[in-house]
Amino acid sequence: MPRAVWKGAIAFGLVHVPVTLYPAAGASRLDLDLLDRRDFAPVGYQRVNKRTGETVAADDIVKGYEYEDGQYVVVGEEDFRLANVEATQTVDLLAFVDAAEIPPLFFDTPYYLEPGRRGEKTYALLRETLRRTGRVGLATVVLRTRQHLAALIPVEAALVLNTLRFADEVRPQSALQLPEDDLTELGVSRRELEMAERLVESMVEPWAPEQYRDTYRDDLMARIEQKIRAGKTHVVSEPGAPAEEAAEGGEVVDLMAMLKRSLETGRPRGTSDKTRAGAKGAGGKAAAERGGTRRRRA
Repeated sequence: MPRAVWKGAIAFGLVHVPVTLYPAAGASRLDLDLLDRRDFAPVGYQRVNKRTGETVAADDIVKGYEYEDGQYVVVGEEDFRLANVEATQTVDLLAFVDAAEIPPLFFDTPYYLEPGRRGEKTYALLRETLRRTGRVGLATVVLRTRQHLAALIPVEAALVLNTLRFADEVRPQSALQLPEDDLTELGVSRRELEMAERLVESMVEPWAPEQYRDTYRDDLMARIEQKIRAGKTHVVSEPGAPAEEAAEGGEVVDLMAMLKRSLETGRPRGTSDKTRAGAKGAGGKAAAERGGTRRRRA
């Protein structure tokens, strides 16, 4: 389990549930370092005093608010806490809504909530109440000096606190050129709609996230291994010919034919089993190759 992000309590009416907040997601990125292309030495990140040009040690860095030009007031961790003690220590439940009412655009970052000492009973009570009613709790919480709107959601045995974007953070669709709802005006026939629905139904399967994998990361690792084997570790690949782009405003010549072909093949091109197979074949191969890379570096 990663390091705890926050400790406090869920305020549920007059009930307080002591909880600890843990990240529920983690990025899986390829670890690439910045290099100087002249000698391929690593490029470090330094925090420099803008007045003297000297490097500043991490222990000497504090946060400050510029209240006049060049004049700052120092703001420390205790100032953040004392600004509103209750807000920094409480997941304050404001209301309950149907889970399906929150559009996906609003969801941001998930966190697990673990009950604190002697909080198991009220934790379980709140979790089961949300589960049985089909509701999620809307709450506010202060994390890392910023207040967030959040949704409290029961997920299996856990309560998950998923931070939400505020309404003014979600960009409106009004600036986009989107097709209207009238499919007849767009030239979509009833037969085409029926075939599209059949295609979707033919691809329905249970949600199993473990069968999907970032196959692009594996392909990139294979490319890196290829450069190592070829002795081209310091060769900067130049851009090749640009990929052909679809013509602006281009239309599908025969939508019906493409739908029929997709139904006949059972799965449209671009959604092949490569992504799933990557969890086994490509994943194992890439893992072995990465192990080989580490051994050579060692």
